[in-house]
Amino acid sequence: MRAKVGDRLVVEGHTDVEKRQEGEILEVRGSNGEPPYVVKWSDGHEGLTYPGPDTHIVSPD
Repeated sequence: MRAKVGDRLVVEGHTDVEKRQEGEILEVRGSNGEPPYVVKWSDGHEGLTYPGPDTHIVSPD
């Protein structure tokens, strides 16, 4: 997985109880766009994130 600042990180929910989560990538700490990422989530909190297999990147382009 490779991302850049400004991309959106999307975590798909697995059930009807787990909702999809989206956030903006504020910082890329890995080399060549690789994780971990600092993400500002849609609920306003920020955190260091290591994306799992249920995650994908959406570029604003």
